[in-house]
Amino acid sequence: MSPARYECGVDFDAIEAIDIHTHVEIDSHGHRSLDDELMAASEKYFKSGEERTPGIDSIAEHYRERNMAAVVFTVDAGSATGHSPNSVEEIAELAAANNDVLIPFGSVDPWCGKAAVERARTLLEGCGVRGFKFHPSMQGFEPNDRRFYPLYEVIAEAGVPALFHTGQTGIGAGLPGGHGIKLRYSDPMLLDDVAADFPDLTIVMAHPAVPWVDAQISIATHKANVYLDLSGWSPKYFPPQLVRAVNSVLREKALFGSDFPVIQVDRWRKDFAALDIKPEVAPLIFKENALRVLGIKR
Repeated sequence: MSPARYECGVDFDAIEAIDIHTHVEIDSHGHRSLDDELMAASEKYFKSGEERTPGIDSIAEHYRERNMAAVVFTVDAGSATGHSPNSVEEIAELAAANNDVLIPFGSVDPWCGKAAVERARTLLEGCGVRGFKFHPSMQGFEPNDRRFYPLYEVIAEAGVPALFHTGQTGIGAGLPGGHGIKLRYSDPMLLDDVAADFPDLTIVMAHPAVPWVDAQISIATHKANVYLDLSGWSPKYFPPQLVRAVNSVLREKALFGSDFPVIQVDRWRKDFAALDIKPEVAPLIFKENALRVLGIKR
């Protein structure tokens, strides 16, 4: 019996928010998305104090209890890290079983060339994924390298977003050489090229892109097809120029994201509430902007 293809069942009128950035880092066979050294280092860096690798059913219940939906994904960085990802197909299958709160994104290893392109098509058509997650630093690639453009063509044709990690990363933080992970691949200026060359591709820059926040603000302001999510940092640490931009020129470009489980949803929302965000802007960040990015029409 083939796995169920994902069909979205979220009541977008009823939910309070959409978390655009949620990690599934273990599958039903116990295989984790990171090797043991990287997993331990990330636990030390983020200091969450909560379960580091909750299963997808647990994640679904976590968001159901909060009347939220969540975009869930992993990262396929097999070529760069030598560590195979947890199952992307299983994420889509279990999201289908929890489609009242979960929205699955796919992930492909960009270094697999034509196989990556075909796999993206399979995840779209066979599994029903609603977007793709890339982590240039973990996957070890420059997003604007034209070798990867056929992959973006498939994603753009499908009309789903591509979410790219930007800025520094907690993965490898504190390890010798950062475990070989290079930050420069996550400079958002590399995505400016992609956004210009693929105007029909919706791009989300994940996280406040420290140390390139000013560039990130400029790109999201300049390119109609580029958004940013606010995950990966407690809002109390957001750079002040980012808070100003979110409150003004980027009010329709910024998305709520937590980076769960390394950043807890409740902590993120508590710290965000302490920011001086205009009342009319908060609903855009928590839900309305994400609906546009995900292509949800109500």
